[in-house]
Amino acid sequence: MNRIDRISAILIQLQSRRVVKASDIAERFNISLRTVYRDVKTLEEAGIPLMGEAGVGYSIMDGYRLPPVMFTREEATAFLTAEKFVEKMTDTSTMKHHQSAMYKVRAILKTAEKDVLENLDGSIEVLKSRAQKRSDNNTDHIQTILDSIIQKKLLCLDYFAGHSQEATKRDVEPVGIFYLEGFWHLIAFCRLRNDYRDFRVDRMRKVVITDTTYNNSHHPTLKAYIAQTAYEKQLETVIVKVDKEIVSYLDHQKYYSGFVSEKMVGNKIEMTFLTRSIEGFARWLMMYGDHAEIVKPQELIDQVKTIAAAIVQKNK
Repeated sequence: MNRIDRISAILIQLQSRRVVKASDIAERFNISLRTVYRDVKTLEEAGIPLMGEAGVGYSIMDGYRLPPVMFTREEATAFLTAEKFVEKMTDTSTMKHHQSAMYKVRAILKTAEKDVLENLDGSIEVLKSRAQKRSDNNTDHIQTILDSIIQKKLLCLDYFAGHSQEATKRDVEPVGIFYLEGFWHLIAFCRLRNDYRDFRVDRMRKVVITDTTYNNSHHPTLKAYIAQTAYEKQLETVIVKVDKEIVSYLDHQKYYSGFVSEKMVGNKIEMTFLTRSIEGFARWLMMYGDHAEIVKPQELIDQVKTIAAAIVQKNK
């Protein structure tokens, strides 16, 4: 990226948040802090009303707005791809808001880019996992949850717990939402249980924002909560290499075994998992054991050998 393009991108980044740290700009563009300071000075000399505070960051004076932005073809197609995910992976309310935003994005595209999106629209599709079942209940709750987080208002949930098959009413203080293995989840402090809980959004029969505000300063961030939960549950990292021809058979099952990521290594696929049970993972892996090589941990290798020896012993 040349300097002119970078300075323009920095200006857009400065308008995207109330305060932007110099370190964030440096990390995004892989430049030194000295270069960031020089680029910011160039913006100031061009008449951009910037305010900077040491140890805090940069902000643009209220009321200043950049003229309409023109997107590149690649950025426009990225929007289209995201739209496909939003249609299948979120609720009706969120989908409608995103569609409204996309109309505005398309409105400022050049004619050539509009034509590209029209022609490409039928060439991108997102399919739901067969493991993801649509609930018969109204699950149009994501925007309501996000509104409560923004307003710092208590949520009242009519919730059906899967493990106990029990319907309860909960007052909760939302921390954040995340998508995992085909379902949206809400992490919130539950006043009924006096602890943090993971609520599946599709199991919420009713969600209402109350008039009661709460102080979220004592809650962890969603990222910190998830990281701490993984630590407390003592999840074990597992790495295996599998033959490419069986990867398609693992597509849905792998998520139930704690799948994290995968990459090509030679002519095999190296897959990384986080699991609570080495024994449970070993029993699942043995279904495809003749097509898999365990990289780590040694405990998993020993467990597979133990199970295999027991099978041989019982079938002599």
